[in-house]
Amino acid sequence: METAVLFTVALFLAYANGANDNAKGVATLYGSGVLGYRAALTLAALATFAGGIAALFLAQGLVAGFSGKGLVAPETAASPAFAAAVGSGAAATVGLATRLGLPVSTTHALVGGLLGAGLLAPGPVAWSHLGGVFLLPLLVSPFLAGGLGLLVYRLLPRGVSRGAEGGCLCLEAEVVPAGPSARRRVWPGLRLGRWEVCRRRPGVFWAGRLPPPGDGVHVLSAAAVSFGRGLNDTPKIAALLLLAPAPGPVWGMTAVAVGMALGGLLAERRVGTTLGWRITPLDRDQGRAASLATAALVLSAGGLALPVSTTHVSVGALWGIGLWRGEACHRVLRGIVLAWFVTLPLALVLSALASLLFSTTGIAG
Repeated sequence: METAVLFTVALFLAYANGANDNAKGVATLYGSGVLGYRAALTLAALATFAGGIAALFLAQGLVAGFSGKGLVAPETAASPAFAAAVGSGAAATVGLATRLGLPVSTTHALVGGLLGAGLLAPGPVAWSHLGGVFLLPLLVSPFLAGGLGLLVYRLLPRGVSRGAEGGCLCLEAEVVPAGPSARRRVWPGLRLGRWEVCRRRPGVFWAGRLPPPGDGVHVLSAAAVSFGRGLNDTPKIAALLLLAPAPGPVWGMTAVAVGMALGGLLAERRVGTTLGWRITPLDRDQGRAASLATAALVLSAGGLALPVSTTHVSVGALWGIGLWRGEACHRVLRGIVLAWFVTLPLALVLSALASLLFSTTGIAG
């Protein structure tokens, strides 16, 4: 029973995380017109899944950190009811924010869930551990992202995508004589220049357009953000499954990565609209700068096992550029920041209620 409850809670949280977070890596792509909305979300889902699989080998420190060890008493951290309550409070909080179109931090929700379940459990809560390991990176990252996004925007050359030619990835065919009959030999070819010319070459039966260099850097950095998000978030959610005898760490992380990808493909539109179009207008130069800054911070945090929020980093980068140009929508930003402040206490309350429910009914205990 406890395995089924923990697995269901973890998958629900993974789906809610994907629905709220998927656009955070690629909002600059469709917001600035580099890719269409659906293509950008598909890229984000695939890169997030890849990051989730990479977390099996690269992010074990985050798994331990979000299991509750060091924050609550060892016997509490070893309780399936504790893990189920943490996940339930966090999932309900992130799911509600997604319905409202507000990009919030799953990390904040998990920290609130750990506190809510921990306060009702026997033994003290290590508040000093909470501040140093969890809260400091979350508070600093938006301002660091805003400053870095503005710095990258100021330093990068402008207009590198306007008027630039992309490339053409082709499949070409040639008729090769072979005795009395003839056969076709097919090989891939990469050609630089105008796509319209490339696709009309003799022997080319399929041609795919490659972006100009500036847009190519933007696409790669956005994919890197999504990869880093999968690397950073998958172990936090999979930590809930540590106490379940099944499905095991490999299958558990894989299931979480799949749940995140599905949530990002099926339920992202409300948060995606907020991030891509409502915080600040974006041209390609601004979108690329925000994406590069976000990628640098998210990947660095994943490698150092620091629990930063992709939400705070991506919104911070957009805010820094929008503020500099005087185009940031302060009403939307105020709503997002308010949601950030509400996330932790709301998850705390919901997790505490779930803890009471599980303890009185015996579910997951």
